[in-house]
Amino acid sequence: MNSALDPIRTDSLKHVFIKKFEGLIFSGHFSIGEKLPSERELARQLCVSRPVVHEGLVNLAAKGLVTMKPRVGAFINDYRREGSLFLLMSLFEYGGGKVSDRLLGDMLDMRMLLEISCAQLAAVRRRDTHLVQLDALLEEESRTSSEDIGKLAAVDFNFHHSIAIASGNMIYPLIMNSLKQFYTNISGQFFADPAVVPVVFGFHEKLVAAFKLKDEKRAEKIMRQLLVHGEKHVKKGAHYGNPGNGHPAVQG
Repeated sequence: MNSALDPIRTDSLKHVFIKKFEGLIFSGHFSIGEKLPSERELARQLCVSRPVVHEGLVNLAAKGLVTMKPRVGAFINDYRREGSLFLLMSLFEYGGGKVSDRLLGDMLDMRMLLEISCAQLAAVRRRDTHLVQLDALLEEESRTSSEDIGKLAAVDFNFHHSIAIASGNMIYPLIMNSLKQFYTNISGQFFADPAVVPVVFGFHEKLVAAFKLKDEKRAEKIMRQLLVHGEKHVKKGAHYGNPGNGHPAVQG
């Protein structure tokens, strides 16, 4: 363990401390339930101040990676049980911006559940202001070049996020915002094939038409077709490496 705790030398000490320990936890260097050295000892080994260590541990605790017990110490959590949405970006950054096959599959499974529910609720709860916004996004899509992958990914996210808002569920848009970097990364890979662009935007037009009719069943069906289409193409064209590449170790 001592070799993994080489001194930190950087201006952003707290940030580097957090990233270092996230990497150690995700890689399986620490075991679930393992007690960390005291804050004083961590500060000594890493050559930083105790406030840096304490603030870093507080951040890790907020993400569900560690539990801090007063006068006892800090312990490694099973982040699958204790982790929060704040942990999603750490998982993404740990992979160097790349999504492993396993994490990709997990994301697609979650998206299927979340976005079908969003579409069903939006068909029932949408307001005229939501339809105006969705129509504006359809217009923006029609003006976006199939070669501008970054813009395609951005407008696609905005369309799906607007559906989450139209659902009337306060939590769904927040979840999608938390997933934005994942979402645009994956959709950027997807839109690398220009042939999928008109297909996706065609689904978007059908979804808006279903919302205008308040047809919940049709909205559910179209969203499911859209997501299945996207999943097939993403898995077919993705280059994320081996199933475990970039994905943290899962213990227990």
